[in-house]
Amino acid sequence: MTTATARTQGATIWFTGLPSSGKTTIARTLEKRLHAEGRRIEVLDGDEIRRFLSAGLGFSREDRDTNARRIGLVAEVLARNGVLALVAVIAPYADSRQTVRERHEASMTPYLEVHVATPVEVCSERDLKGLYACHAAGALKGLTGVDDPYEPPLDPDLVLETQIETPEQSAGSVYALLAARGLI
Repeated sequence: MTTATARTQGATIWFTGLPSSGKTTIARTLEKRLHAEGRRIEVLDGDEIRRFLSAGLGFSREDRDTNARRIGLVAEVLARNGVLALVAVIAPYADSRQTVRERHEASMTPYLEVHVATPVEVCSERDLKGLYACHAAGALKGLTGVDDPYEPPLDPDLVLETQIETPEQSAGSVYALLAARGLI
């Protein structure tokens, strides 16, 4: 693959993990590095998607599945058109993520699943959005990984343990995977 071809190759990198695991931080760190290299890149953040593309959806299993499929469609279209789509969403259900993977496979669009495997205790300490504190106070029910299910990937392309590495190290691991797969 030539450098010119590699620069136009798109892919979806799907970061999944618990709330406050580091998905968006890693995606944004990787975005900066790839952008500095002149790559076409887009971060699809779960919170932003819920405000706009998936406004009105709740957190039932059906709504979470719809949200994942919508994000997957947008990511696949971007990737099919030469953009590296960094998707930072919880996407708690394995079958929803599998549906997204199959859509990518059907269009022969590269798809990598990255499990940001931060333990719930560490996520609770970070609590960037105050979700764990709200849950502990009884003001929030259905927190993913606490009293709502999270199905970790069984065979992800990469596992990141953010409790023992910096965001830069995690982003570097994703970058190395992209390079090894010929996507950058």
